[in-house]
Amino acid sequence: MRLRSLLFVPGDRPERMEKALGLGADALILDLEDAVAAPAKSAARAAVRAFLDARAGMGGPALFVRVNPLDSAFVADDVAAIAGAGMAGVVLPKAEGRGSVATLRAMLPGDYRILPIASETARAVFTLGDYDGEGLAGLTWGAEDLPAAIGAATAREADGGYTDPYRVVRALTLFSAHAAGVPAIETVYPDFRDLDGLAGYAARGRRDGFTGMMAIHPAQVPVINTAFTPSAQEIDHARRIVALFDANPGAGALQLDGRMVDAPHLKAARRLLAAAGE
Repeated sequence: MRLRSLLFVPGDRPERMEKALGLGADALILDLEDAVAAPAKSAARAAVRAFLDARAGMGGPALFVRVNPLDSAFVADDVAAIAGAGMAGVVLPKAEGRGSVATLRAMLPGDYRILPIASETARAVFTLGDYDGEGLAGLTWGAEDLPAAIGAATAREADGGYTDPYRVVRALTLFSAHAAGVPAIETVYPDFRDLDGLAGYAARGRRDGFTGMMAIHPAQVPVINTAFTPSAQEIDHARRIVALFDANPGAGALQLDGRMVDAPHLKAARRLLAAAGE
């Protein structure tokens, strides 16, 4: 399952779900949590279930449902509404380690993959190293709920960059995902009008080791897809590294274009080619 772009769609807006199918996102996250006010949650559950049933067995983007947190009054009804539906997985907000994942999986009949949002409470930060990859579709983080949880004024500097505490959380999520052997999904870029800023943010995410990113607006999808798709030049360079080592079995370090390449470069080249579908 390719997860470059994951687009949130409000669960109480079925017309947006249909439209989102053709926007090019690798996955849609049908949201029953933050995007839906409490009085609308029942109708949203019905709309999401109807949409999932209508899409059963059909192609298109992978479908995830974001349920409400495990300690909320809504999650049991969320799970009951989607149980047995054809979907790729469930997004778990305010996750706190493997225990949270196990609890949700026990509530869900069937082998659904879980995508935890793994940084939305203070306790969650101390469980980021706890995930082992079992049953996970990936691992992602958020920079909105955590500041509210600890009484911080903001997670960002005046220039839009993260303050130090949230740089730490981002890095820990990145390493946690790779340690668990699952995709590392970058968090959202809130200013959906600033596509140039998004392009830079997504490029930095891929540079740092994230493999995809969540989106909150359709206009963000093509920018994110471009950022997380290897370019033709990158693919060519990776092919040449692999070919060089294939032609020199047993070599520890070789020269390519006047630069030394060794085992880490070969590993990175193979990873890039795998991401490109080769």
